Amino acid sequence: MVVSLACVACLCLVVVVRGDPCLIISEINADNPRLDTTEFVELYHTSGQRSSLDGYTLVFFNGNGNIAYKVLDLKGHSTDDRGFFLVGSVDMLPKPAILLPPNTVQNGPDAIVLYHTSASRYNEKMNVTAFGMVDAVVYMTRRTGGAEFLAETLTPGEPAFVEDESTLEGDESIERCLLSEDRWGFQVSSPSPGQRNNCTPPAAPATIPVITELKLGGGQVDGFVELTEAPAAGPLALVVLDGRTDRVSVSVDVNLETSRNGLISVNIEKSFMKGDDSGAVAIYSGRAVDFPLGSPLSQIQPLDAFVFAGPGNKPSANLTETLIPGREPYQLSNSLREGGYYLSRCGVATWARDPGVFWEAPQTPAQPNQCPWPKICPHSMVTPGGTDSPPHLPPWGNSDFLINELNTDTPGAAEDGEYIELWHPSGRRVSLQGIWILLFSAHNNKPYREISLSGHYTTSKGYFLLGSDRLVPAPSLRLPPNTIQNGPDAVALYRSPYGPPSASQRGIPTKGLMDAVVYRQRGSDKEAQDLSKALTPGQLPLLEDPEVLPGDEALSRCRGLYPYDLSAFSVAPPTPLRENICPRPPPAPEGVVISEVASSHWTNHNQQRSFVELHGPPRTDLRGLVLSVFDQEHSGTVIAMPLTGSVDDDGLYVVGNVTGAGYITEHDQCF
Repeated sequence: MVVSLACVACLCLVVVVRGDPCLIISEINADNPRLDTTEFVELYHTSGQRSSLDGYTLVFFNGNGNIAYKVLDLKGHSTDDRGFFLVGSVDMLPKPAILLPPNTVQNGPDAIVLYHTSASRYNEKMNVTAFGMVDAVVYMTRRTGGAEFLAETLTPGEPAFVEDESTLEGDESIERCLLSEDRWGFQVSSPSPGQRNNCTPPAAPATIPVITELKLGGGQVDGFVELTEAPAAGPLALVVLDGRTDRVSVSVDVNLETSRNGLISVNIEKSFMKGDDSGAVAIYSGRAVDFPLGSPLSQIQPLDAFVFAGPGNKPSANLTETLIPGREPYQLSNSLREGGYYLSRCGVATWARDPGVFWEAPQTPAQPNQCPWPKICPHSMVTPGGTDSPPHLPPWGNSDFLINELNTDTPGAAEDGEYIELWHPSGRRVSLQGIWILLFSAHNNKPYREISLSGHYTTSKGYFLLGSDRLVPAPSLRLPPNTIQNGPDAVALYRSPYGPPSASQRGIPTKGLMDAVVYRQRGSDKEAQDLSKALTPGQLPLLEDPEVLPGDEALSRCRGLYPYDLSAFSVAPPTPLRENICPRPPPAPEGVVISEVASSHWTNHNQQRSFVELHGPPRTDLRGLVLSVFDQEHSGTVIAMPLTGSVDDDGLYVVGNVTGAGYITEHDQCF
């Protein structure tokens, strides 16, 4: 099939190399069938060349006690001419450079860490540390679990990897592969010691075709799009969109009868797009007549899409967020190539519609892709002799991102002032790698937007703003106007380093949930019951009441910094990227005193009940009071708890894990 494709250019695409080449842990085989006689750890230098290992130390940590059980000083060794280095069992082939007795590498929960600093710092029985760390892999089996402390210390924000022995017949290993853009991940595959890892992209389901290869041509050079066969999807249309106008440049029916080896190629004849343009290729369920030439971008979600950005000419936020929500276009460089450029799907990410999974590679029509070995480094090296000081955490102990302010309903039909503001309690610049925002509709309890924040950072004061592209101040991540629905709906914040939260859990995902706000319009509070039950249990949705303030208003965090706590929010004036302007709190109640305190810390009796008893005038409303607990060992406040409710008829109010307490706390270990 030959079509004229006016929106695909002969442009050079940038393959990003992050800094100088580095040494990484590439593959681990810790659990062999039967006697564990072919265990190994493979290191790889991303230069792909021989490199000295002087100054590196490999340490094996036992997750039972979190101490080192094996330390290997790599001084005097080098990688081979292709950049590989093997440590492994004496019976292994190829023969490792450092030999280990059988059954040395433990099966998990454990960790293997590569350090680059003085080897004298490391010894067996040492405690786990991230000082001087270059790379680390934390792993476990489905039977064991228990690697949480190792993961929190060595790979914060990333769970331990599970070496699932049931994945393959025979043996398997944990192999590092590119996920998307400059993000690495792991997958289980057949062992490949001393060879490039078997990083095969996941097989596409029979109901969803995916783009596997692209050729961006120009001038007299033909191009093509290759996609997987998916008979269950019905008729398919390939649509090319102009990044400047968001309009259809070409649409063509995909001929399913041309499939070879489960792949379909659509040839592209003589592209004439200028080198500074941008655009997109999308696969839709339907026919070409549904997407006539010159028609605007359809709001129907494509089955797969690839969006690219010309130098100095990015596609619109509307095109990007509609076709590849939460992800970035593939960036084209200024360099033109007469023969066009070939891109192959190489990343092993399980989510769809992500240009970041494509890499420059040879064209392989109707054949498996020949993906290169990435030259990027998975971790930033910790400088020996000192590390960054940990962020200053607030006294209430919450150390993760929070939803700080929402403006979902702005005056006028344009709705071009909507935004979501996040805040990190450290109050400083923090990476948002692995963080996702999901926008839920209460009508079907499904996310209508999944937005990845990877690659972004908070401001120097800890704020991050995403919102309409006409919002002032300008958001770091722009959305088309009228994207954030008015309610009943929800906004939820997740830590999900391996892809969209919806891909790891059916229904309303709660795995990795960090904070959530469920909100409504007048008369719609009962329509969000399922969202409330899953995201903010036991609480009613918030109302962004337009009658409270003249002009615009927002839901602002004002009375606490605990996640999922809707009582912390008030209707207040919008303050994007500024400190919230909160309503004045009610006056503090008078006559309330601390009458009794008990703690197991004082008696060394673990059955001692811990509580604080207050005494005051009966039925006194306690709003406006905060119970603070100080601990000298923790250098300050360990609990700062805004009180709710009122003193009972006997003049008493109890906080603690005791029968009859007015406020039940999980912090009794601090009393």
